[in-house]
Amino acid sequence: MESRQTVAMHPSGLFNPVPRIERVALSNGGFCYVMDDVLCDPQGFATWAAESRALMRPVDFNAYPGTYLLVPESVSESLQEFFIRHIRGLFDARRLLHMHCRLAMVTMPPGTLRPSQWFCHADSFGLAPAQSIQASVLYLFRDEALGGTSFYEPTRPRVVIQQLFADSNTLRPEVFLSRYGIQPGYMHASNDYFRLIGTVPARWNRMVFYDGGMLHSGHITAPEKLTDDPATGRLTFNGFFTCRRRST
Repeated sequence: MESRQTVAMHPSGLFNPVPRIERVALSNGGFCYVMDDVLCDPQGFATWAAESRALMRPVDFNAYPGTYLLVPESVSESLQEFFIRHIRGLFDARRLLHMHCRLAMVTMPPGTLRPSQWFCHADSFGLAPAQSIQASVLYLFRDEALGGTSFYEPTRPRVVIQQLFADSNTLRPEVFLSRYGIQPGYMHASNDYFRLIGTVPARWNRMVFYDGGMLHSGHITAPEKLTDDPATGRLTFNGFFTCRRRST
């Protein structure tokens, strides 16, 4: 698995066929699922990503603070098969309607972040009530100080949180800071609007699945370690799975 061609040739052998799945409880009664040693050849996948560094592009379609790279179709198919076989039944998810995935790297220095990147987010914006979304992140870096994933719950009424999200996309940074008091930089702790309910530490070849409607954020406490080099930076493999809910 040392090249782009090799990644595409062996999709059925990409994931561990007998993953150890651990349900991790969050302090508000929520949960996520964690699997270690999930790829059969994580170094091969990471090496392919490093060799494809020139193809990575800045994210310009959402607030993700970094770069991304689409993977070969066979890799997407392998992730979809893994989700259907091992994960879908653990969530309120009946039929998979749509899936997309990509390699990604958090690269932006804290001082360059926009207000919408100063706090947690959910992946369920625009989702129909009859649908659910699950998300996954696979850590492909060995330096655990680059950070795992944290989960949050709102502490203010829904209308206040909705206005905060709207203002984060329209107000100038200094105005947003004055109005809400949320400090610029990467979120990794509770604030006046969101409470930290749990953190999954990063680990090489660890994968986390969670409800995409749950507020979450990369747990980045050492932003000085961020880099745009896939060989040493915060390289992850991210998936998003839109499903029909069981109750419909």
